Amino acid sequence: MAHTETTILRELLAGEAKPVSGARIARKLGISRVAVWMQLQKLTKQGFVFEATHSLGYRLIGTPPQLHPGLVTAYLSGRPRPPQLVCLDTVDSTNSEAERQLAAGSAVPLVILARTQTAGRGRRGRTWHSPAGGNLYCTFVFRPKLEPAHLQDFTLWMGLNVCELISNFCKIDPGLKWPNDLLLSGRKAGGMLTEARIDADEIHDLVFGLGLNLNGRTADLPRELQSTATSLAEATGAPVDLNRFAAALIGRVLGAYGTFVEGGYRDKFADLWKRYDVLRGRPVSVVQGTRTVTGTTTGIDNEGSLIVRLASGRTERFRAGEVTLSRQPTAPAA
Repeated sequence: MAHTETTILRELLAGEAKPVSGARIARKLGISRVAVWMQLQKLTKQGFVFEATHSLGYRLIGTPPQLHPGLVTAYLSGRPRPPQLVCLDTVDSTNSEAERQLAAGSAVPLVILARTQTAGRGRRGRTWHSPAGGNLYCTFVFRPKLEPAHLQDFTLWMGLNVCELISNFCKIDPGLKWPNDLLLSGRKAGGMLTEARIDADEIHDLVFGLGLNLNGRTADLPRELQSTATSLAEATGAPVDLNRFAAALIGRVLGAYGTFVEGGYRDKFADLWKRYDVLRGRPVSVVQGTRTVTGTTTGIDNEGSLIVRLASGRTERFRAGEVTLSRQPTAPAA
């Protein structure tokens, strides 16, 4: 039945503003026109809105605001090899679900989407606040068979691609805060978490998680997050089409992954980093354990390490750490 639902939606999307004949859909599926009508009734209860015109057919004029796997799949149907898609109402964490799917032998590439998470995971064991309400919580699962050294700037590369997608889709200017935060006007709109399992000096399983505030309201967040967080809808002033954006994101991430594995991403990486880096030339504090270093960022090196110029003029490189903008006076960037 899922195939029937997706095919109907794909045909109606392909028709754009023109009605699509029920008989044509029926022939496509090998079912009766009555069966097509019954499926449309079912979809209507799920939040879709159809316009029926006598002798012409049906037109899709409204889609549900909540995540709908059939609609996401319909948007993705033009891809030569659509990924396996798992869509859940509620999950502890999409990254945790990825681990369970891998243990069960699920095929890859695999994309896991959830409407809400009860234990969303961030970096360093932190919790990612994941309420329902039109946000996007997703994990991409791969088996790349790469050497671990090749993974060094994977998260940054993915983040830059997500930034470019947001820029093109929403017509706003996002930024990437090293190493894994997506910002809009200085406020956090998303975060990424990459996890890998390494066997015999080879990356066996690669899990890329992304939480993105699409349509959530800052006022609905915990008080401690309201001054530092935002959403795409608040930045654009209008709701974001969740299902169309999810499909566009899946296509973009899969394409970026393919480019990364092939090794042909370096030149574009540099161009995107210049465009979306929000730290270059700005004073920061970098915390590593009990050590705090202040300075001015001058960019990243070829391995994705953050380069910070200290007040003494010496530079340090950081592979990991917590970065915050600092108001302390520092030496100007070179």
